[in-house]
Amino acid sequence: MSRFCVIFFSVPLLSLLPSGAENSAPKPNIILIMADDMGWSDIGCFGGEIPTPNIDRIANEGMRFTQFYNNGKCTTTRASLLTGLYPRKGGRGQELLTPNMQTLGEVLAAAGYQTGLSGKWHNGNKAPHRPIDRGFQSSYGLWDGCCNFFSPAIADPNFKGGRTRFFGQNDVRITEFPDDFFTTVAFTDHAIATIKKHAANEKPFFHYIAHTAPHYPLHATPEDITRHEGIYDAGWESLREKRYQRQVEMGLIDPAVHPRPGMNKGNIGWAEIPDDRLDYETLRMEVYAAMVDRMDREIGRILDALEREGIADNTLIIFLSDNGGCAEQPGGRTPEQIPGPKDFYSHCGPDWAWAQNTPFRRYKSTTYEGGIATPMVARWPKGIEAGQTTDQVGHIIDFLPTFLELAGGEYPNSVKGNPILLPEGISLVPVLTGKSQTIERKVPLFWHWSGNRAVRNKNWKIVWEKGKDAKWQIYNLANDRTETKDLADKHSAQIQLLSRKWEAWATQTGVKF
Repeated sequence: MSRFCVIFFSVPLLSLLPSGAENSAPKPNIILIMADDMGWSDIGCFGGEIPTPNIDRIANEGMRFTQFYNNGKCTTTRASLLTGLYPRKGGRGQELLTPNMQTLGEVLAAAGYQTGLSGKWHNGNKAPHRPIDRGFQSSYGLWDGCCNFFSPAIADPNFKGGRTRFFGQNDVRITEFPDDFFTTVAFTDHAIATIKKHAANEKPFFHYIAHTAPHYPLHATPEDITRHEGIYDAGWESLREKRYQRQVEMGLIDPAVHPRPGMNKGNIGWAEIPDDRLDYETLRMEVYAAMVDRMDREIGRILDALEREGIADNTLIIFLSDNGGCAEQPGGRTPEQIPGPKDFYSHCGPDWAWAQNTPFRRYKSTTYEGGIATPMVARWPKGIEAGQTTDQVGHIIDFLPTFLELAGGEYPNSVKGNPILLPEGISLVPVLTGKSQTIERKVPLFWHWSGNRAVRNKNWKIVWEKGKDAKWQIYNLANDRTETKDLADKHSAQIQLLSRKWEAWATQTGVKF
């Protein structure tokens, strides 16, 4: 469907020492796939009704993580995923990859890996902040935050005067697109072409595939939308209840640990929707489902390509989402913005996002589980036993130390004589390979975005939701993962302890509070 030209550049390798551990086994290829604004329950293996047989296959033939976390927001998640570090500068700004950080592309290239990126970057579009500047030898996609799926050259109407999003390949901006262009397909085309070239070189490779689906604008082909007609006619309350029941039946959640929280503030009931808006509301979710469905089928093409190249067995492939379902409504509730065609810039809104994040509270940009919990699955036939589910607590900052251990590389203490920040995550290799059921984190996990805060230390989690009456809440996730019972009155000492740790972390990372 899409046309592009693949250009390869050589990138100088950083001086990393080889791993001290002797290992004669071939290093695994690594493919990291991330969805954009996809809810925790949208895929089949996490209780969703959207057909995702390829993502489900990764889970069934590998491992499913039930307690994995992102940063709750596009930019900060992508920066942390790439660097193994919490965002600096308070999590603001488009250029979060500073010179005193190393990226996955840089450290894996130094460990002898070929590197590639297909899809959304969202960490700067000018030198020295582009993928090609930060260790990715081949890169193609959206350097911006979101764009028109049918033609990224069409300006985003949500910006004053409209703004054309930045799309590029390596160091060249792309402004013209073929008539049959669709981003989800184009990203996959580039990924497969790059993987094929890398496989032919008989050297291990790392490829980062960052889809823009199902982030707004809600764009899908009529054929894909038709596949989901009528499924959402009963509304979001019915959808959430069906997903919850399915999750219980699958053994994914336990009602004793995941009690049903009520509606989020701001949600409205399906019965309150006027009759003349029902078709619009159901179409929003039908198009969203079509976007997830199309992304899954493109992931299937990648799985097929690995089989054709004979490298599937020794390829670690991971899938996750960058944050929870999105409640944002640029332009407000506007039925005039028809979901589906390229002429409009529609969105799901908070009510469908509430169902997308079943069984959790809230959405993207918050620090409740609905904002920061991600579905995560991993397959590596040579290294991961099939059919496993783990409750190991993981975070996107863990990818860099995990991948670097698999690559047999070492993280440098300095680059060009200048000291750099050391990764803040842990390696999950022992859990992936079955050498350990759980790894205890010695340091709590921290979050911040736009005034929202959180800390998780073992099963204790404190949450601060910005607002006039903001204060620390505390939840015991061992028996209340859905955060329904604030225990602040009983555990003020625990709040005081964890809030002090958050303040020290915030000072270290540059959060203003």
